[in-house]
Order: sequence, then C-alpha cells, then structure tokens
Amino acid sequence: MNVDIQMDPKRRSRAKVRTGRHIEDIKQDLAENLLYVIGKPLITTTPYDCYMAVAHTVRNRVLKQWVDSVESFFLRKIKAVCYFSAEFLTGPHLANNLINMDLYDTMKKAVREFGMDLDALIDLESEPGLGNGGLGRLAACYMESLATLGVPAIGYGIRYEFGIFNQQIRDGWQVELTDKWLRLGNPWEIARPERIYGVKLGGHTEHYKDIAGRHCVRWVPGRMVLGMAYDTPILGYRVKAASMLRLWKAESPESFDFEDFNRGDYYGAVEDKVTAENLSKVLYPNDEQLQGKRLRLEQQYFFVSCSLQNLIEMHLLKEKNLYNFHEGFAAQLNDTHPAVAVAELMRLLMDEHQMTWEDAWHITQNTFSYTNHTLLPEALEKWSLPLFASILPRHLEIIYEINHRFLHEIIQLNRENPVDLEPLSLIDESGEKFVRMANLAVVGSHAVNGVAALHTELLKKYTMRHFDELFPGKFTNKTNGVTLRRWVVLSNPRLTALITSRIGDAWIMHAEELRKLEAFVEDAEFLKQWRKVKLDDKQEQAHYILQQTGVEVDPASLFDVQVKRIHEYKRQHLNVLHIIALYNRLKKNPKSAVPPRTFIFGGKAAPGYFMAKLIIKLIHCVADVVNGDLAVQNRLKVVFIPNFNVKVAQRIYPIADLSEQISTAGLEASGTGNMKFSFNGALTIGTLDGANVEIREEVGEENFFLFGRTADEINALKASGYYPYDHYHACPELREAIDLIVSGHFSGGDTDLFRPLTDALFFQDKYFLFADFPSYIECQDKVGRAWKDKDRWTRMSILNVARMGKFSSDRSIREYCADIWGIDQTLLTP
Repeated sequence: MNVDIQMDPKRRSRAKVRTGRHIEDIKQDLAENLLYVIGKPLITTTPYDCYMAVAHTVRNRVLKQWVDSVESFFLRKIKAVCYFSAEFLTGPHLANNLINMDLYDTMKKAVREFGMDLDALIDLESEPGLGNGGLGRLAACYMESLATLGVPAIGYGIRYEFGIFNQQIRDGWQVELTDKWLRLGNPWEIARPERIYGVKLGGHTEHYKDIAGRHCVRWVPGRMVLGMAYDTPILGYRVKAASMLRLWKAESPESFDFEDFNRGDYYGAVEDKVTAENLSKVLYPNDEQLQGKRLRLEQQYFFVSCSLQNLIEMHLLKEKNLYNFHEGFAAQLNDTHPAVAVAELMRLLMDEHQMTWEDAWHITQNTFSYTNHTLLPEALEKWSLPLFASILPRHLEIIYEINHRFLHEIIQLNRENPVDLEPLSLIDESGEKFVRMANLAVVGSHAVNGVAALHTELLKKYTMRHFDELFPGKFTNKTNGVTLRRWVVLSNPRLTALITSRIGDAWIMHAEELRKLEAFVEDAEFLKQWRKVKLDDKQEQAHYILQQTGVEVDPASLFDVQVKRIHEYKRQHLNVLHIIALYNRLKKNPKSAVPPRTFIFGGKAAPGYFMAKLIIKLIHCVADVVNGDLAVQNRLKVVFIPNFNVKVAQRIYPIADLSEQISTAGLEASGTGNMKFSFNGALTIGTLDGANVEIREEVGEENFFLFGRTADEINALKASGYYPYDHYHACPELREAIDLIVSGHFSGGDTDLFRPLTDALFFQDKYFLFADFPSYIECQDKVGRAWKDKDRWTRMSILNVARMGKFSSDRSIREYCADIWGIDQTLLTP
C-alpha cells in the first residue's frame, strides 16, 4: 500500500477534518487515524488496520449526527421508542453507514489514493453476532427505519461476547465453532463505564411497614451483577438523525478476591467475575438442561432490568417525577424474551420509587406493547415456578398479584357469562406449574400485534383467542418490513442503478415509488438491461460459490434458493425431495423438459436440534450424488453455502431467480427473507403462510407460484386423521424419491443414516410434506415452463419489485407510530 500520512500543511480545522464530507477532509482524517488511532509504523500496518482507520474516519462523522440527535431529544418534549429485543442482527456497519451518509463513492476515491480497495476493506469487517435470524434482523431494520423517519429510539439488548456460532461443514455435518466477533475490537461501539446498574438475582423478600404504615417489600438478593452500557449509533438514510443501540455487558461488583487468592484458592479469587460475566457471554445458551434454562432467564432479566433503570434515570433528567413516564417512552417487547419487563417496571416503581400499585400498573400498561412472533403454543416461553422463584422471588410475588387482580376483574366483568379462566391465567397449573410469559406480556401491555395479516388472524382465532374475545381491538396487525437501504441499495448496486436511472431515487425512502417501474414492463431494452443485471450478479457470485463449496455453477441456470434457519416446519427436506424427483426424471429420460437449475441452500440448525442437522447432512449427501453424476451435471447442481449470516445474505438475495418460501401453512409468523428476495427481483414459490399471503396479493397471483394446503385445510386434515402412508403410496414420484433415500443411495449404502428422518415422515409427518408434495411438484413444473419464456419471466420479476412497496420497514414503523406508540406523525421525516 502506498500510504502517505503526511499532514496537510494548512492544518485544516479539527472539526472540519473530523466531520467534513469533502474528500480532502476525509483523506486528512484517514491519515491521522492511521497514525494516532492505529498507532503502528507503516511497515507493520495490516489490511485490518486500514479497515479500522477507515471505520474510525466514518465513525467521526456518525458521532456528530448521533450526539446532535441525543441533544435534540433532551431539549424537546418528545416521546422516544424503546425496542426491547434479545437479538439485534445488525450486520456489518461500515458499508451501510457510508450508504446512509451518501459517502460511499467519496470514501472509495479517498482510500484509493492511499493504495487501498474499499470493497476489500469492507469485506474484512466482522459481523456482530447479536442475533439468530429473523427476529434480530427485524429489530435491526426497525432501528434503521426509526432513525430514517426521525423518531428518537433506543434499542436495548445484550452485548454478547460470543454470538450465534460460526457454522462449518465437515463431511456434510454442521459443526459449531465459537463466534469471536469481538476478537479484533469493535470500532462502532462506545463503552460507557459510567453507565452501570446493579441487577439483583436470587435471595428472598422481606415485607414490612414504613413509617407511614404503608406496606413495603425489600428484596434481599443472593448475588448482584453489574450491567455496563455499550452504545452503537444507527444512522438513518440521508437524514441528520441517528438511533442508539444500547447493549449491556455483565460484570461482577468485585472482579478479584484477594482473600481467596492469598489462601491459594486461585479459581475462587475470580469465581464471582466468571459467574457474572457468563450472563453476556453467549447468545441463547443451550437450554435443554436446567443450567441452560437458568442462564437464559437470568440473561433476559439482566438486560431488562438495566434498560428500565436507565430509562427511569433518563426520564428524571427531563421530568420531576415518574408519573408521566409512559408519556416519555413507548417500550416495545420483541417477542416474550423481554416480557419480564412488565414485572420489573412494577417492582422499580413500587419498591424503589414508592408508587401505589394502581399508579404503577397504569404506567406499566401504558408503557409496554408486545409483538408476538409465534403461533405454536409450545414455543410460547414459560418458566417453571421453582426456577423462576429461585432467580426472581420478588417478581413472582408481583406476577401472582397481577394474576389475582386480573382474574378477579375478569370474573367481575363477566358474572352473567362466566369465562374459562385457565387459558387466561399467568400461571399454567395443568401439571407442573409454569409462569406463562406471553400471557404476562399481553396483560401488561396496552397493545398486542402480530407480524402478518394471516399470523394475526390465526393468533386471534387460536393462540390468543380467549384474550381477543375479552379485549376486542387490543390485537392488531403490523406486517413486517425490511429496509431497502441494506437489502437493495447496498446489496444490489447494479439493480439500484438501473431502477434509479428510470424512476429517480425517491423510492429508496418511499418504496411506493417503485410502482413507476410498471411503465417499463413492455420496454424491450429495459427487459434486456434487467436480465443483464441479474446475470452479472450471478456471474460475480458464482466465483464466491466455487470458493465456498468447491462446486462450479452455471450463472445462466435458474438459481433456486432457500436460505433460512434450518427447521422441519420450514421444510428444506421438501425442497430436497423435489431435487431427487428431478434427478430421477433425468436418469430415466435425459431429454426430460427440465431446464438447468442450481439449487442453493443456506442456514444454521440449532445446536441441539438433531433432525435439522440431519436435514443439512441429507442436502450434502444428495448434492454429492447429483453433482458427481455426469448424466445430470449440466442440468442440476446443488450447493450449501456455509455460515449463512447478513454478509452472506447480501450476496445471495440479489442472485436468486426463485425464492423458496415453502413452510407449512399457518406456522410461519411472517418471514422477512421472502421480502428481501422479492425486492431483488426473485419470483416466489410458496404456500399461503405468513407474509406470503400479502406478497401474493400485492404482486398479483399471476406473478406468484402458489402451492399447498391452506392453514384451514391443514387443520381439517389433522382433525379428520392424517395418514402419511396413504399419500406416499398415492404419488409415484414421492414414493420413488423416498425409496431412494431409504435404500441408502445417497448415503453410501447406509440404510440407517436417514432413518430418523424418513420414519418421522412415514409415521407422523408433522409438517405435511407428503400431503403437499404433489402440489409442490406440479407448481415447480410451472416454474420450469415460465423460466423458458425469458420475457415473461423478466416481466414477472419487474412487477414483483414494482409492487413490493408495502413491505418497506419504513411503512411498518409509520404504522407502529400511529397506532401503538402514539408518536406525533407531524414530527416524522416526510
């Protein structure tokens, strides 16, 4: 690298160098950061050092916007949104910040003059391992949209030292490796050692009367943990506003016990430190064992307590008391992980700030709103009473009291028509007793929302039916959305440039503007350019696929993509059965009308989820056979991209021709991957599940490949008795595909390897693969025929993009602001 760090002799003003947007200011700041921040002689400077210098140069400009936003919040009487989430899958920051500040091209020129390649440096950035999938990615999209719309916002979560594991594939099996995302430092966060809060755990409570005769409760903890704040600014797009992501790191009040050390107990000397820091050590510990469950509950309470203490402190900087706390903050619970916040805010208001129950409950209910993300009753979080009591004894008392008052109120209001109290209770007493966190969140919030129209309908009809009947209007829908800035502008610059050349760039902030693309669906030149963008993207990423998998793919083939968390209900194995069916067709008749296809998989299985890991192994075994068979190698290819994350997703979404959204109807809450694919011009094959329903309504049923039973039909099939064997025998292609797996054809003759998977399908088929297979195969044949008509396919692709405006996260946030959070709409960015 030709790095000249000689300072400008004119010594540009410090503020201008740190915050200026002119290329000379950026070059000067970059030179100073190489010298004064990195602090290495040039001869030892590494590419990562250069990335860090560029990151700090960008951060200087980010901080100015952020500090201005914070100052504006404290000077104005305005409500702030607080997004409580156990996950924030932000993705790398550098490129996104450059896009949002409109500095990407300027920085590219600046670093080139230093002998650096900006894109190569961007690729060096570690991905923050703060999320597992859609839940965390949604939270990140919402934080960016909040900033873009100018809404003061804080995202609260945990600064996991080790994030979601890095996935490695060995002999077709998933292997989990530690995700050391902080190993080389994180230039985007700011440690706040002065912002520390104590968190109590365990112990017991003491009840007493104060001098005024008021009943009081003192929680005497068994141990204490400290939470220290780390702040990361989240920029909006081409606005001067920024949100704040505040994450908590766990620390011990005493990090070293000299008494133990002097006695020779060297482990004991640091035991408290190790135990405390475990709370923020890893994302989602394996909770199959009691120790894992304990740690997970402690994690959830830890970040909730720190966050609420922080909010109370901030409120008292602006106001004299807490009685209007709910007017200053709207707190959104992203699923049940932070639901204990309901009991914690009650504790803080009553025990620490001496409020009455009635005042505290009014504030709590009007502060919180709850987003539900699952329809599966077994997936709604609940904690055994003994475990909960051992960690949070005071909170259990509060939950008992909430439950008592709530159920008493229900009885009083329904004397003439008594209701079934059991499903409403915060305590599950059907066997071993549990605290129902979803019920706590519903009762303790003023609003509850689902994340897709179908999801909300099913939530009201089944999962939360009893609550909806009692509180009509409390449950509303807020369909998920994604930010176009990361998922199109950053991920797909070629498509961005093409769209902007025809309709301008207003669509980046106003996604409904994409409708203007409909005017070009019969423009032959535009269709040609659209196809070229897709082909160029595929050619570029074909090299990446070869590097990652060792498989050479044909960019001209149909890229059929399914990338998401591996789970039986998402039905990656249904996709595999289709591959085997095509393989069988081509083996029988090489002249079969099967257009060349490349099947691309990606996703992680939960470490303790054996069946999901077996599905990954099946994909690899089928890939080995198909890719190695000369008779089909120019017609079918199968690849599995390891370690799917945001960085990988930014490569994959733009290259997809077909998006596989094939979950069992009624089980996917919404999905956001389906939206990202469609915004990038992929066509969808899917069931009427989650947001697929609304995507199909928006893009037009003629531009969506629909198959499978509906949620109601699935429920009817369950009720009438579902016999998978009948479907197996009735469909020859299904039978041949399954028999080939059972025979050991894909497992080197081992007939036992995939037996757990095939037995689960034969004897239960919980997710109705056999029932939906014929419809899926028929629909896939339609895909093949449509692909052969290039103009028709391209028109469908353009219309998918043009009609996806509803699924921008900006639209989602505007709806939350208007309907749930009570944010003044006149304050939002136009």
